[in-house]
Amino acid sequence: CSPGWVKFAEYYYPDQLDHLSSCKSPQQMFGSVAKSWFAQTLGVAPEKIFCVSIMPCVAKKAEREMELFYEEYAGHDVDAVLTTRELVRMIRSAHIRPEGLNDIESDSPMREGTGAGATGGVMEAALRTAYFALKGKNAPADAFRAVRSLGFNANNGVQEAEFKIDDLVLRTAAVSGLGNTRALLERIDRGEVHYDFVEVMACPGGCVGGGGQPIHDGK
Repeated sequence: CSPGWVKFAEYYYPDQLDHLSSCKSPQQMFGSVAKSWFAQTLGVAPEKIFCVSIMPCVAKKAEREMELFYEEYAGHDVDAVLTTRELVRMIRSAHIRPEGLNDIESDSPMREGTGAGATGGVMEAALRTAYFALKGKNAPADAFRAVRSLGFNANNGVQEAEFKIDDLVLRTAAVSGLGNTRALLERIDRGEVHYDFVEVMACPGGCVGGGGQPIHDGK
């Protein structure tokens, strides 16, 4: 999910690239779906769809430009990326007062949302999928709460957990911040720790701490 982490791995840990997930990021998945299934559902040519992402992440702009995500359907999967800070500036420049706007339901299809933008969110989604595949039913609501990050400074930004599904035991780690990530990878390389699944997000606390977020109180 984190193009900053992927680039970091390419530069400093190329020997680990075989272990990276082959899934696209949520941004690129959405772009692909928008220009395939969504286009077909609406009866619109993919070339007629202009897909814009609103992201807390500056690195998503570079991810959007990758040749890997070009002309699979029509042009780039995602046509433009705005950071949340840029969106705030646009709202202010248009003199729009958000508190005066009325909530409306999102358009259908594609109106559903998720809460996977914090460290451990994607891992939790993957574990829930694995649980359903093995058990044929959804996991309890709080079954994988332990993978959620306790915060950037807790345990050097690493949230470890262990889960048992029948006879299968999974050891996981979710880490945020690339300094913390480097330290964790070095521990893995030295054989000090072993995990079946590691989720990495480049920014403190995950995407919600991204470099494109509004700056608050000088932070």
